[in-house]
Amino acid sequence: MLKRALKVTAITLLIALGAAGVLYLAGVRVLLDGGARPYITRITPPSAHADALARHREAQRAQPLTDTAVPSDIASAEGNDASAQGGMDASETAADETSAGESPAATTSADAADTAVAARAALDWPSFRGAQRDGHYRGAVRVDWPAGGLTPLWKQPVGGGYASFAVAGGRAYTIEQRGPEEVVAAYDVATGRELWTHGWTALFSEILGGDGPRATPTYHDGRVFALGGTGELRALDARDGRLLWRTNILEDARAPAREWGVSGSPLIVDDTVVVTPGGPDGRSVVAYSIDGGRMAWSALDDQTSYASAMLVTLGGVRQILAFSQSRMVAITPVEGRVLWEYPWVTDPRINASQPVLLGDDRVFVSTGYGKGAAVIELTRTDDEDAPSFTVREVWRNIRMKNQFSTSIAHEGYLYGLDGPILACIDAATGDLKWKGGRYGYGQIMLTNGHLIVTTEGGDIALVRATPERHTEIARFSVFNARTWNHPVIADGILLVRNLAEMAAFDLRVR
Repeated sequence: MLKRALKVTAITLLIALGAAGVLYLAGVRVLLDGGARPYITRITPPSAHADALARHREAQRAQPLTDTAVPSDIASAEGNDASAQGGMDASETAADETSAGESPAATTSADAADTAVAARAALDWPSFRGAQRDGHYRGAVRVDWPAGGLTPLWKQPVGGGYASFAVAGGRAYTIEQRGPEEVVAAYDVATGRELWTHGWTALFSEILGGDGPRATPTYHDGRVFALGGTGELRALDARDGRLLWRTNILEDARAPAREWGVSGSPLIVDDTVVVTPGGPDGRSVVAYSIDGGRMAWSALDDQTSYASAMLVTLGGVRQILAFSQSRMVAITPVEGRVLWEYPWVTDPRINASQPVLLGDDRVFVSTGYGKGAAVIELTRTDDEDAPSFTVREVWRNIRMKNQFSTSIAHEGYLYGLDGPILACIDAATGDLKWKGGRYGYGQIMLTNGHLIVTTEGGDIALVRATPERHTEIARFSVFNARTWNHPVIADGILLVRNLAEMAAFDLRVR
């Protein structure tokens, strides 16, 4: 009897293992959502996805180029290069034009062109969560979305990873995992056409979050600064992807590898690129020169977490705001002197959201893992040569827990994902105004008094940013896979992506 029972058990186990093997080969996986809850889904194996992506791009290249205008900032850079190659520098050209008698009309035309370039640049999205890293798009867009959703301008496969886009002059830049390589890619926003790629051999992989780079590239003055999941930092020419310089921030700082990958987006501060490798001996925050990649300065000994550094002005003092494993801390540019700090530790020592500025003297901070949120108030000392700040906690509660998204400040209220549910709280008091709408562990941004929410499951929702009640105007499906990447709007075009696909939607006001 026992022998027969053991035989039946063995056969059952073999059948179960065989079925599991078949399901695995078919791409069925057990994954975790942003709250670490398991769910069953089907994925395309990375090698098969890389092959499909390569076939798509090959077919795309075979199609004729559309007649699209060269982005104004890139065209200007190319014009400067052309005149330099012709043996005449900018000052010589200006002198010749002046001696020839430049007309007032020509000057007016040039001023108008400069104004147009500046206006367009204001509608760009050059860094993680925008130029100010606050998740606000300040241009006009449509908010009269049809209930059935928007039709994409284009939709296509993309490499793996959780980076978002940096957008400037009609081009979108992101970093992807394509097989064994991390690849920085430039796309034409209007068509989705791949314009250039630059890759290197590197693969960050972990079983819970998945493969691929995490940090969003940064665009600045004709260059793209991209940071891979294993610490590879590269400066590229935005026109063609040509390598300008490279280094590895973890190796330079003698810093340990991050459990969930290097995630902080590069920050431009004057003529330096600031990153947070989290190394010892004063190399937690490191700045490299934009020209050449030489280490310019470093500061602090904190172990880094997963937030991106921010350049802010508080109390009239320009400062770099960093969020480490143990504290939120502000330092001065160049010398890295500590201006103020506020201890903040979660149980798994993960701080992945961004601090949110509330005027000139208050900062909001929120994390998940049961930690909650707080607002602090900063009071500046009177020392003009070496100012510092005292910190007062205004309120603290657990009504907003941003796991790896960041709340949005709008007209005295904070809107964010409290775990998987959207919520609104009063920024002055921390009082909950409403909580509603299950979006999973997605991302949010603000435009024209409305929140755009990308859900963990791949939907896009439009929600009114009002403290009265949760009002969802529209919600529709875009992707069928885990979506943790931050949405972007540039020049009225909404860009979204996840581990497998990317898409664009036209929100321009007609």
